[in-house]
Amino acid sequence: MSDIKELTKKIIAFRDARDWKQFHKPKDLALSLMLEAAEVGEHFQWKNEKEVAEYVKKHKNDIGEELADTLYWVLLIAHDLNIDLVKIFSGKMKKNEKKYPIAKAKGKHNKYTEL
Repeated sequence: MSDIKELTKKIIAFRDARDWKQFHKPKDLALSLMLEAAEVGEHFQWKNEKEVAEYVKKHKNDIGEELADTLYWVLLIAHDLNIDLVKIFSGKMKKNEKKYPIAKAKGKHNKYTEL
């Protein structure tokens, strides 16, 4: 299994071999991320729980490829903006643990301001 640094190296090599960095401004990268995330959502749009379960059985790889496309843009943005995702993610999880303590949040879907 590749780690984030290895995946990022592959992405940068892919981009650089095609001379695409010139087109990769933060705004455009963010828009690409949003568009790919929307493509993930399209797999589930207008389906009830039963339909989703059946759909996922038949289209898991397609959904995975859309998730991979989303990850591509996340890692590229983080690289270009020099953001240490592992460090930031760890800090964000600590914040979430404080905002959503188990004793108050377990089994609930409420936003932290409503707990």
